Amino acid sequence: MDSKPTASDNGRPPRRRSQAAASQWAVRLAYLLVFAVNVQCALSFAADPQSFVGAYQLQGAGSAGLAAVQGIGVAFLMWNCTYPAVIASPKRFFSLAVVVLVQQAVGLAGETAILAQLPAGCDVLAASVVRFIQFDAFGLVLMGTAFAWMAATNRRR
Repeated sequence: MDSKPTASDNGRPPRRRSQAAASQWAVRLAYLLVFAVNVQCALSFAADPQSFVGAYQLQGAGSAGLAAVQGIGVAFLMWNCTYPAVIASPKRFFSLAVVVLVQQAVGLAGETAILAQLPAGCDVLAASVVRFIQFDAFGLVLMGTAFAWMAATNRRR
Protein backbone atom coordinates (compact mmCIF):
# COMPACT_ATOMS: atom_id res chain seq x y z
CA MET A 1 0.00 0.00 0.00
CA ASP A 2 1.28 3.44 -0.91
CA SER A 3 1.59 5.85 2.04
CA LYS A 4 2.14 9.15 0.34
CA PRO A 5 1.69 12.23 2.51
CA THR A 6 -1.53 14.13 1.94
CA ALA A 7 -1.82 17.90 1.66
CA SER A 8 -3.42 18.03 5.10
CA ASP A 9 -0.44 16.51 6.91
CA ASN A 10 2.22 18.58 5.12
CA GLY A 11 4.39 15.49 4.75
CA ARG A 12 5.07 15.27 8.47
CA PRO A 13 5.29 11.95 10.28
CA PRO A 14 2.25 11.15 12.50
CA ARG A 15 4.10 11.94 15.74
CA ARG A 16 5.14 15.34 14.43
CA ARG A 17 1.55 16.05 13.31
CA SER A 18 0.19 15.17 16.76
CA GLN A 19 2.77 17.42 18.45
CA ALA A 20 1.85 20.24 16.08
CA ALA A 21 -1.85 19.76 16.86
CA ALA A 22 -1.18 19.60 20.60
CA SER A 23 0.91 22.77 20.46
CA GLN A 24 -1.92 24.59 18.69
CA TRP A 25 -4.31 23.50 21.44
CA ALA A 26 -1.83 24.74 24.03
CA VAL A 27 -1.82 28.14 22.32
CA ARG A 28 -5.61 28.17 22.20
CA LEU A 29 -5.90 27.38 25.90
CA ALA A 30 -3.16 29.81 27.00
CA TYR A 31 -4.57 32.68 24.96
CA LEU A 32 -8.13 31.79 26.01
CA LEU A 33 -7.22 31.92 29.70
CA VAL A 34 -5.59 35.34 29.40
CA PHE A 35 -8.44 36.57 27.16
CA ALA A 36 -11.13 35.39 29.61
CA VAL A 37 -9.51 37.09 32.60
CA ASN A 38 -8.89 40.28 30.63
CA VAL A 39 -12.47 40.46 29.37
CA GLN A 40 -13.88 39.72 32.83
CA CYS A 41 -11.76 42.55 34.23
CA ALA A 42 -12.74 44.89 31.38
CA LEU A 43 -16.44 44.24 31.81
CA SER A 44 -16.16 44.69 35.58
CA PHE A 45 -14.43 48.05 35.15
CA ALA A 46 -16.94 49.23 32.55
CA ALA A 47 -20.07 47.99 34.33
CA ASP A 48 -19.14 48.70 37.96
CA PRO A 49 -16.49 51.42 38.08
CA GLN A 50 -17.49 52.39 41.63
CA SER A 51 -15.95 49.15 42.91
CA PHE A 52 -12.55 50.13 41.51
CA VAL A 53 -12.13 53.86 42.12
CA GLY A 54 -10.50 53.16 45.48
CA ALA A 55 -7.90 50.87 43.94
CA TYR A 56 -6.82 53.76 41.70
CA GLN A 57 -7.04 56.37 44.43
CA LEU A 58 -9.82 58.16 42.58
CA GLN A 59 -12.21 58.47 45.54
CA GLY A 60 -13.71 61.93 45.59
CA ALA A 61 -13.13 62.42 41.88
CA GLY A 62 -16.83 61.90 41.24
CA SER A 63 -17.91 61.31 37.68
CA ALA A 64 -14.38 61.86 36.38
CA GLY A 65 -13.06 58.99 38.53
CA LEU A 66 -15.84 56.70 37.38
CA ALA A 67 -15.21 57.65 33.75
CA ALA A 68 -11.48 57.00 34.17
CA VAL A 69 -12.14 53.47 35.44
CA GLN A 70 -14.69 52.85 32.69
CA GLY A 71 -12.09 54.07 30.18
CA ILE A 72 -9.66 51.47 31.46
CA GLY A 73 -12.37 48.85 30.88
CA VAL A 74 -12.95 50.04 27.32
CA ALA A 75 -9.21 50.03 26.64
CA PHE A 76 -9.04 46.43 27.89
CA LEU A 77 -11.82 45.43 25.52
CA MET A 78 -10.05 47.10 22.60
CA TRP A 79 -6.79 45.39 23.51
CA ASN A 80 -8.47 41.98 23.50
CA CYS A 81 -10.05 42.18 20.05
CA THR A 82 -7.01 40.37 18.64
CA TYR A 83 -7.38 37.25 20.78
CA PRO A 84 -10.44 35.47 19.30
CA ALA A 85 -8.87 34.90 15.87
CA VAL A 86 -5.74 33.41 17.47
CA ILE A 87 -7.86 31.23 19.76
CA ALA A 88 -9.88 30.00 16.76
CA SER A 89 -6.89 29.21 14.55
CA PRO A 90 -3.41 29.81 15.99
CA LYS A 91 -1.52 28.47 12.99
CA ARG A 92 -3.56 30.48 10.50
CA PHE A 93 -3.25 33.66 12.59
CA PHE A 94 0.40 33.12 13.54
CA SER A 95 1.31 36.78 12.91
CA LEU A 96 -1.61 37.97 15.02
CA ALA A 97 -0.43 35.68 17.84
CA VAL A 98 2.88 37.56 17.68
CA VAL A 99 0.97 40.86 17.89
CA VAL A 100 -0.81 39.63 21.03
CA LEU A 101 2.55 38.75 22.62
CA VAL A 102 3.93 42.17 21.73
CA GLN A 103 0.81 43.83 23.20
CA GLN A 104 1.30 41.82 26.39
CA ALA A 105 4.97 42.84 26.59
CA VAL A 106 4.10 46.51 25.98
CA GLY A 107 1.48 46.36 28.74
CA LEU A 108 3.94 44.76 31.13
CA ALA A 109 6.65 47.32 30.33
CA GLY A 110 4.20 50.21 30.64
CA GLU A 111 2.82 49.03 33.96
CA THR A 112 6.34 48.54 35.28
CA ALA A 113 7.25 52.09 34.21
CA ILE A 114 4.11 53.46 35.87
CA LEU A 115 4.92 51.64 39.10
CA ALA A 116 8.47 53.01 39.07
CA GLN A 117 7.16 56.58 38.75
CA LEU A 118 4.57 56.46 41.51
CA PRO A 119 5.36 58.82 44.37
CA ALA A 120 5.45 57.71 47.99
CA GLY A 121 2.04 57.42 49.58
CA CYS A 122 0.37 55.74 46.63
CA ASP A 123 0.41 52.32 48.28
CA VAL A 124 -3.10 51.32 47.24
CA LEU A 125 -2.49 52.36 43.64
CA ALA A 126 0.90 50.64 43.65
CA ALA A 127 -0.70 47.42 44.86
CA SER A 128 -3.22 47.60 41.99
CA VAL A 129 -0.47 48.14 39.44
CA VAL A 130 1.55 45.25 40.92
CA ARG A 131 -1.45 42.93 40.42
CA PHE A 132 -1.55 43.89 36.75
CA ILE A 133 2.19 43.38 36.44
CA GLN A 134 1.96 39.93 38.00
CA PHE A 135 -0.92 38.84 35.78
CA ASP A 136 0.64 40.26 32.62
CA ALA A 137 3.99 38.64 33.38
CA PHE A 138 2.25 35.30 34.00
CA GLY A 139 0.22 35.71 30.80
CA LEU A 140 3.28 36.61 28.75
CA VAL A 141 5.19 33.57 29.99
CA LEU A 142 2.18 31.26 29.53
CA MET A 143 1.29 32.48 26.04
CA GLY A 144 4.92 32.87 25.00
CA THR A 145 5.79 29.32 26.04
CA ALA A 146 2.81 27.84 24.20
CA PHE A 147 3.52 30.00 21.16
CA ALA A 148 7.21 29.01 21.09
CA TRP A 149 6.21 25.34 21.23
CA MET A 150 3.78 25.84 18.36
CA ALA A 151 6.36 27.72 16.32
CA ALA A 152 8.93 24.97 16.86
CA THR A 153 6.58 22.08 16.08
CA ASN A 154 5.00 23.71 13.04
CA ARG A 155 8.20 24.54 11.20
CA ARG A 156 8.36 23.11 7.75
CA ARG A 157 11.22 20.81 6.95
